[in-house]
This record gives sequence, structure tokens and C-alpha cells, in this order.
Amino acid sequence: MLVLGLESSCDETAAALVEDGVRVRGDAVASQVAVHREWGGVVPEIASRHHVTNLIPVLETALKESGATLADVDGLAVTRGPGLVGALLVGVQAAKAIAWARGLPLVGVNHLEGHLSAVWLDGDRGPAFPHLALLVSGGHSELVIARDHGVYELLGATRDDAAGEAFDKVGKMLGLGYPAGPVVDQLAATGDPNAVKLPRAMRGRGLDFSFSGMKTAMQTLLQRDGVPVGQALADLCASFQAAIVDQLVRKTRLALEEQGLTQLQVAGGVAANRGLRAALAELTRELGVDLFIPSPKRCTDNAAMIAAAGYWRLQRGERADLMLNATASLPLA
Repeated sequence: MLVLGLESSCDETAAALVEDGVRVRGDAVASQVAVHREWGGVVPEIASRHHVTNLIPVLETALKESGATLADVDGLAVTRGPGLVGALLVGVQAAKAIAWARGLPLVGVNHLEGHLSAVWLDGDRGPAFPHLALLVSGGHSELVIARDHGVYELLGATRDDAAGEAFDKVGKMLGLGYPAGPVVDQLAATGDPNAVKLPRAMRGRGLDFSFSGMKTAMQTLLQRDGVPVGQALADLCASFQAAIVDQLVRKTRLALEEQGLTQLQVAGGVAANRGLRAALAELTRELGVDLFIPSPKRCTDNAAMIAAAGYWRLQRGERADLMLNATASLPLA
């Protein structure tokens, strides 16, 4: 089954064609990073307008790369939430129009489920069910049990900021531009993670996260000492990243031990962070747990993951009608 996926939940306009949920035939993404960098973050109205102008060229590029046409497509999958509602509506309306015009089955996909489906797109074997999933992105930090494709049980989530949000906001305080998360990761690679003492939140046995206190601690430190430069900046980035990673790893360890699961997948934009990948690799080696992380390209927002998630929903016989709508706050489970 060849599934066309559309993704427009935030500031990337993406289209992809995926065969049988695992083989990417065509994959195109139009990034708006340069557009929003001037503002230091995503401006929802601007994002929506750029989705309108980007969607058709992106779709045409994905089709050309796949060697297919719309006549070859067997079904459509589109991100219906969570995300910026105006941005989501662009993709949802386009998908409904194509489905109606071509007489194709359509399903709406949770963006987070898309991230959890990306692990099967790199050609390697994916995790068996059930397994633990750590979902870390700019808007979400969650621990879930994946019991099957599209069947999830929430164990814990952030009570305030998400991990990726903390990276970007602290990076902005440091004057590292937008998006700052990858720059923090790059600087941290040459810094000393023990150079600056920072607090560790949520040290109890619960599986929820909290990162707003870390942001406040960094803000207080910078107001007192100013923004460092050179090696001192690298050391501060390394110390900050280590504090974020420490909480993610501690909670993941607790979940693995409590649930008795032997496989872990990590998904979302922060899964591309080298410090987190290294720490989780060490944890899973220690516990004898199999670790599955998509390639960095598949960690960030893309439509291939949406098509992959949609494939399994279409296979189960799910169908959305033309009343399908976008939902800005859409829970995974």
C-alpha cells in the first residue's frame, strides 16, 4: 500500500510517500527556520501563510522523487494535531481535498504517533511490542508504553516545559539564535558537564518531568554573572545539557525497571541530541535493554513518519470523513 502523508503541525511543510509503512519512496520538507529566526521563535500566523505557499511545491517534489503520481496512491494520512491550529488546518484541508477528488481513503494522525512510527523507516528492524518509548520534542516530553501501532499507554509527562523547549529558551538567553537546541548540543560536546552546578528536578519515584526550574536557574545565573564566552560558554552548555539529560535518563530507567520492559525507543526532535543518545546507549547497555533511535533526519518533523503511522490505521480499516478537523491539543493516549 502506497500512502501519501502530509505534515504541517508547526513550521515545516512536508509531504512523503511511504510503501507498506516502512519504505520511503519520496520525502520532501520545506523548512521555515530562516523565516522565523528573525523573531527568535515560530510566529503562528507567518507559519500558516508559508504552509499555504509551500504545500503544493513540496507535494510535487515528493511525487517526483517517488516516481509515482496521485493515481498510484492508495490512501492519505495527515497530521490533525497537536500543533498550531492554523498550520494544521492547511494540511488537513489539502488532504481532504485530494481524498475527495481522487476518491481515496483518508486518516488523521496524531503528530506524536508519527514520531513513534519513524523508527521503522530507516530499514533496520524496529522494536517488538510492547516496548517503552521516550518521546522528547520541542512541545512534548512523555514516557509511554507502545502496545501496538497506534495503541499507547501514558506513564508520565512534563508538568511544564518540554525538554526541547528548555533547550531553545535557554539557548535564546545565551544569544545562540533560533533554533538553539542543536547549537547547545554542539557547544556541549567541547565543554565540561561538571563545570557549573545546576539543580536536578523531579528526583522522586514518579515518572513525570519538569524543566521550567532549570530554565529559571539558568536565567538567575546569567542575570548574576552575564553570558560567558569561549570555553566558559561551552562548559555552561555542557552542564545545562547534562542536567536535562540526567532527568530524562533517570525517569527512563525507573520506567524500564517498573514495567519490566526490555526494549526502548526514543523519538522526537530531541532524540537527535548527541548527549542524550550517548547517555541512553550507556543506560541500555547497563540494563541489557535493546535501544532503537531513528536517524537524526527522522527525529525532526517530516511527513514520512505521518504516512507510516497512517498506513497502520488504514490497514485496520480506519477512515476519516470530510468533517475531519484539526485539534491543537490532541493527547496521544
